[in-house]
Amino acid sequence: MGKHKETGIKGEHIAENFLLKKGYNVLFTNWRSGKKEVDIIAETAGTIVIVEVKTRRNFDFGFPEEAVTPAKQAHLKAAAEVFFDQNRQYQDVRFDIISILLKGDAVAEIKHFEDAFY
Repeated sequence: MGKHKETGIKGEHIAENFLLKKGYNVLFTNWRSGKKEVDIIAETAGTIVIVEVKTRRNFDFGFPEEAVTPAKQAHLKAAAEVFFDQNRQYQDVRFDIISILLKGDAVAEIKHFEDAFY
């Protein structure tokens, strides 16, 4: 497995634990439907939270959250539509980004952008 993939997996685990500590109920990690994929689907206060996790080891390619482009946002919205079609008991949705900067194996910075896009 490449270093890039390992960094992403590590970031997703960090983000999941971060959300759990904030009192979120993590429903799914790496939820998939066909080619659609969501890093984390969580619930808080009756709202489904679709979470995109971006992890970097440096700023060579910008801030992690900047990688959630309009195309990626559209992909996440399409995935959310499929999720809601399959899980009609849920009504409210929010799209968040968790941005993580690692230094070695330690978290140098973690930012949670709630309602990052619509």
